[in-house]
Amino acid sequence: MTSQPWTDPAAIEWSKLVLNSFRRWTGRELLERAGDPLCQAHALFLSPFVVVSHGADEDPLLNYGNQMALDLWELPWDQFVQTPSRLTAEPINRAEREWMLEQAKVRGYLDNYRGVRITSTGDRFLVDNARIWNVVDAQGQRVGQAASFAQWTWLN
Repeated sequence: MTSQPWTDPAAIEWSKLVLNSFRRWTGRELLERAGDPLCQAHALFLSPFVVVSHGADEDPLLNYGNQMALDLWELPWDQFVQTPSRLTAEPINRAEREWMLEQAKVRGYLDNYRGVRITSTGDRFLVDNARIWNVVDAQGQRVGQAASFAQWTWLN
């Protein structure tokens, strides 16, 4: 993977799905969309809030994290996208995380989520006002879920 993962064609396409899906569920834009898909992927990657997502598998791997997410979880892109999504929460918090993801799956979108997450080095943080939504393809089929948040508090 390039040192600028947002330039990868798969990342550009996924960024488009993430942005289109957010608009579909909320009627709003996640960020100002200007330019072509490459420009929008770049803007999403450098946005001043966390954006993270995983696929639709039974035990999905993370498949996208913008620079804020990579910094927060203390991982380079190549490691981040090989991480099981469940590992972003401690074992004690995984049932609550699964419940939240299921609610978003059923409703399409969940707002004002709050929960504890853990970095790759074991530091804990409390996420506030997170938004979670289903990522859908052009046919409306669910292909994953994404989350975005700008507020967190370190707990360690």
